[in-house]
Amino acid sequence: MRLNWWNEGLQLKLRIHPAGLALAVLYAIACWATRQLSLDQFYLPAGVRVAAVLLCPPRLWPYLLLGEYAYFAQMRVPMIDRYGLTWVILGSAFQMPVVMTIVHLHRNVISAVKNAWLISVAAFAAISVTLINLLLANFLWPTPPDFPLLTGIVRLVVGDFIGILTFAPLVLLWSRGKAEVQVRKRDVAQMAGALALMVVLGLSAADVPADAVTTKVSLQLLMALPAVLLTCVYGWRGAAIGVPTLNMIIGLTTPATHPESFDPASFATQQIMAVTGAALLILGSRITHYYRRYRLREIGERNAIRLARSSHVASELDLRERALHLRRLGDGIDHALDEVINWLSAQGHLSIAESLVHVASIHSRQLREQTSMIYPTALEHLGLYVALRAGGVREAWEKTARVANPALLGDPCQLSVGLQLAAYRTVIDAVSLLIQGEAGQIHVRARCGRIGSHRGILMTVSLLDQQRHLSDATVAAAMERLAGRTLAYGGALKCTRNRIMLAMKETGTAAPLEVFTSNGRNSISGFEADASRAKA
Repeated sequence: MRLNWWNEGLQLKLRIHPAGLALAVLYAIACWATRQLSLDQFYLPAGVRVAAVLLCPPRLWPYLLLGEYAYFAQMRVPMIDRYGLTWVILGSAFQMPVVMTIVHLHRNVISAVKNAWLISVAAFAAISVTLINLLLANFLWPTPPDFPLLTGIVRLVVGDFIGILTFAPLVLLWSRGKAEVQVRKRDVAQMAGALALMVVLGLSAADVPADAVTTKVSLQLLMALPAVLLTCVYGWRGAAIGVPTLNMIIGLTTPATHPESFDPASFATQQIMAVTGAALLILGSRITHYYRRYRLREIGERNAIRLARSSHVASELDLRERALHLRRLGDGIDHALDEVINWLSAQGHLSIAESLVHVASIHSRQLREQTSMIYPTALEHLGLYVALRAGGVREAWEKTARVANPALLGDPCQLSVGLQLAAYRTVIDAVSLLIQGEAGQIHVRARCGRIGSHRGILMTVSLLDQQRHLSDATVAAAMERLAGRTLAYGGALKCTRNRIMLAMKETGTAAPLEVFTSNGRNSISGFEADASRAKA
């Protein structure tokens, strides 16, 4: 059974798709058309070859190979009598397979975000194809080429390399267009202006007389400035547009009478531009890479801040429910005590009833003060300043005999309930830190207002003795305990000399804490200016 294939033969299934044949024809036409515009020092079919391999998936590579052989057939079959059949066959057989192998070996790198691998593909493809062509020509031509081997290698490598950098970046930019940042109208205008400047400089260089070589080279080198600008502003996208345009203008304006023409002045410029183009593509790739990393980090920070704010919201909701539950318990206890007091009074126990009334009122007030410390319900209806001036927090500050009457300016009711609650918790924690870690009197200042397009609040908790400085332990504790809530609400924390400054602002999105009301980037320096005016 195992030897049946020897007697019956092998059955091979070969499917040829019309779309693949169309791709082969299109590739052959593209190579032929670009060959009409090319020189040895500016060889565009090499760019078409690499761009096609990069653009098409491996399953379509056989059709590209078919198109390559068709292109070489129409160009080299008439050369059989001059160069021989062996060269025509071998000289046309290895170029596309070599490029396919190079691209295949770079596949793992191609899947990465960075695009600097394109320089490696271009360099290996240009060198490999050039060496194959020159070695076969020197060994198989009846008469070897009349130029030195090293000179031919440099000229053809530079021409292939420039041709690859003319088409491959544009193909990659087009194929990855959906993943790139959306282009704005302003970006289109800036890119068009830079490209127009390159075209004007290129046409001006082409019109320079042949004897003014220095002027021509200077104008051609100036064309690199818009490409550098595009790279610095737009990263990989700018380089992928600027470098091909730069190469195309210089190549098309090179004086030539036939495809084998050679212009030494333009070739010197092209060598400089080949190095410059490779550097710009690498630079643009790195700029885009770090920009994406910055964007990912920025998105991560924004998500972290949103999660922190949501965590604070959940905590406040839980505290609010507990405070309401305690208040209902207190109301129930007060109602029961009223009934007991009324019964004692009716039975003639007036002294006991009066004593119970006194004790009950004290404990009821303390219970309500502690309840307001858990959650300041007055803040929802009357604002942050009322919550700080009345209730449990004010009683607690007065018992310490260290907190002066706070200076509160502005209208906190213009701020969202979520921001007011965050400011309330933060200023209480700041006062507690100074009470525990520092000696002397404490003063609290707050000012609400608008800076630019944001509403916000600046709070300052300071020691009245301006000669004193906060200890390192207090500063470290402040950074650890207060920075999280401050940053979650788009603000900043700053400890200077004898005070803790806290700036918070509206985030620009609807605060989840606004559900509570159903029952009833500016820097810190700007807030400091408001604080100084408030102090005056």
